[in-house]
Amino acid sequence: MLDHVFTDAIGALRDALESARLERQALEERFHADVLLGDVTWATSYGMPGEGDPPRIRCDLTLEWPTWAQTSYRQWYLDGGATEPPEIVVELALRVQRLDAPPDPNLFLSALPDEAPLLGDTKMDRNGVTVETSWEARTDGLEGEEADWAVEVGYGGTYVLHEEILEDGRSLDDHFAALGGWISSALVRLGDLGLGFRPAGDGPKAE
Repeated sequence: MLDHVFTDAIGALRDALESARLERQALEERFHADVLLGDVTWATSYGMPGEGDPPRIRCDLTLEWPTWAQTSYRQWYLDGGATEPPEIVVELALRVQRLDAPPDPNLFLSALPDEAPLLGDTKMDRNGVTVETSWEARTDGLEGEEADWAVEVGYGGTYVLHEEILEDGRSLDDHFAALGGWISSALVRLGDLGLGFRPAGDGPKAE
């Protein structure tokens, strides 16, 4: 697994985010293998420096390595050819949480572009906005409790690993490089919206 295109993609994405001076949320990083379907997923979260725990504004990122892509990559690695190029599913969600009032989704959509930067020749489109409301669980009900609000705007695309990428992993660094700066800029734009936040540790921790 150490000499593998999927772990190379993870490393390239980490380098891009850290070069943009973003802070990794260490306890939020996960690596999953679906024992039934065989898909492998890596997920992580990054925020702006000094945002606290949990951060008010963060980016959640997911790379998924489907079973069929693993088979295609193995065929290329062993036989020198693949029936079709393997792919990595890339998803990111820009999340604002600990809000102290119901948010207007249009405000967030207007602050963010319709597309993320190209990954190679892969276009990452904006795929929706989600508004969450949560309360701290109490045995005596919710009377007098204030809600905790959160908003997520998602982007997604499928990164195609053409043969030139498989042969030269440095292409991964070039393709992911722009994504770190774009995410940093997007988080700054969300922070400039003048939103009201609940203090850290006040109310439920939105996930």
